[in-house]
Amino acid sequence: MGIPRTAAIEYPYGRPIGQVGDQEGQKKVLREALSVFERATKPGEVHHLPFTWPEDPKKTDWHPPEMSPLIKYYLEDIKKARQAQAF
Repeated sequence: MGIPRTAAIEYPYGRPIGQVGDQEGQKKVLREALSVFERATKPGEVHHLPFTWPEDPKKTDWHPPEMSPLIKYYLEDIKKARQAQAF
């Protein structure tokens, strides 16, 4: 048994599928996350979902002061994915 496949998204802690009330945005995130089942072929694969939070997460007042455990764990991978998207 291998480690799980991951659909990673850089959304603030507590908002894993999007903003409250944004049904269309949430559907897009869920569909993209489910598509990882089709694309992930090996244990441990990380697929970074192509979504960006619409506001600076540091300016929100509803999430904890520390980043989520998953973001903390994958922080270096996230930075690399951001750099790759910039090119």
